Amino acid sequence: MCELFGFSAAKETDVGEYLRTFFSHSDKHPHGWGLMYGSDHRIIKGAEQASQSMMLRRVTETLSPQRSVLAHIRYATVGSIKPENCHPFSGEDITGRVWTMIHNGTIYSGGQTYRYLNSQTGDTDSERLFLAFLDRMNRSLVRGSDSERERFRVVSGFIAENAPRNKLNLMIFDGELLYVHKNMKNTLSFKNTEDGIVISTGSLDGGEWLPFPMAQVIAYKDGTEIFRGDRHKGIFIPNLEYITALDAMNI
Repeated sequence: MCELFGFSAAKETDVGEYLRTFFSHSDKHPHGWGLMYGSDHRIIKGAEQASQSMMLRRVTETLSPQRSVLAHIRYATVGSIKPENCHPFSGEDITGRVWTMIHNGTIYSGGQTYRYLNSQTGDTDSERLFLAFLDRMNRSLVRGSDSERERFRVVSGFIAENAPRNKLNLMIFDGELLYVHKNMKNTLSFKNTEDGIVISTGSLDGGEWLPFPMAQVIAYKDGTEIFRGDRHKGIFIPNLEYITALDAMNI
């Protein structure tokens, strides 16, 4: 139970107001925050409530126009409250490409992720999912190309394979493409801007926000959709444990 924010555009755009509104939701998601921004896609994060972070406030108040941004606020369900468990998670593949992921959800069926329990830096199921993804990408890179279409094929296939019985609202950025996926109704929404797209767990202003498509991966480059995967059957239906947690958050 977290919130996600993603932005992709063809030119540098002021997203400060979007981010300030997004991070103001941390009263219901008080267990950490994270932000990826800048031409070098730097990551900052903290394990405190976002609205209480002076560092985050300084960054969002002085942030220059951006082309790519990811942001996350955390409500802890799996893993303790510490910086290592805050999103985004980031790592390099064997070509040196840096991948970054934010996730809102829980991995209930994580057979292929348990092997990462002793190698992860934190103790979240989200980090284990990210490590499993990096290994899948590396296996593909050994066998084939690093083209945009091939990277999309691997991302889309990995998510479709892991979606059944898991909540996989997530965004992945590879330095060029932003991959977005949701598999639970009434969650991610999007808004088209003059030069790109904003995606968030909830609307962030009075503009026209539309539901993000269900159960398929869509990839954006410079704010424009370039790939759309097939719709899969792994739609997440909340169980009693999940509903009880939402009730505790008054959502």
